[in-house]
Amino acid sequence: MQDDQKKTTDFGFKEIPTDEKVQAVAQVFHSVAAKYDIMNDLMSGGIHRLWKRHTISQSGVRAGNCVLDIAGGTGDLTLKFSRLVGSQGQVILADINDSMLKVGRDKLANQGIVGNVKFVQANAEALPFPDDTFDCITIAFGLRNVTDKSKALASMYRVLKPGGRLLVLEFSKPESDLLSQVYDQYSFRLLPAMGKLIANDADSYRYLAESIRMHPDQETLKGMMEEVGFERASYQNLTGGIVALHKGFKF
Repeated sequence: MQDDQKKTTDFGFKEIPTDEKVQAVAQVFHSVAAKYDIMNDLMSGGIHRLWKRHTISQSGVRAGNCVLDIAGGTGDLTLKFSRLVGSQGQVILADINDSMLKVGRDKLANQGIVGNVKFVQANAEALPFPDDTFDCITIAFGLRNVTDKSKALASMYRVLKPGGRLLVLEFSKPESDLLSQVYDQYSFRLLPAMGKLIANDADSYRYLAESIRMHPDQETLKGMMEEVGFERASYQNLTGGIVALHKGFKF
């Protein structure tokens, strides 16, 4: 019977059983964790640092706040937030992948970031925190890897304090056809080649390029945020729409 068939979901351009996606994505990030920061700099020409800096500037985070950095990976946002919230605040770096958490923990320790940062292995679809906990939640370049994005957004809404804000920084749909064509050539030809050369892993970087194309576009993601309760949802295109920063509030 059809009801007995496994539901499927996207894994890049492939369709796989839904209950296998978490493990499949995990294998990608186990593979890329050690070279993740180097590849980010190479793939974006360092521009990812400007995107993240802009995200921080839109966060409204101040001393004493409690911040959740989902899919925080190697800790770029967590590092900045740690300095903003100070000794009276707290930042939780959450990631579903233990390899990424280990890289992030070591990186932040080497930067002297201790005391107000906690590391939690967690699935964005079922965040293990009480309701109304965080002043700000960020997820940078992680939402596209989540199996059920609406469920994850609802989980984020639940743990956000009234008056708090969510910031989603993610690859999106380029604004012009010409930019889209150039970006496709770069993503599907150069990225896997760079992944092979630097990280000895072309397949993982091919998946990452494919996952970007399967992610909801700007308006669709804005609508998904509104559907789970976020108010004043908006987005700002960065670098011609290659990346978009979505913002939503809980009132």
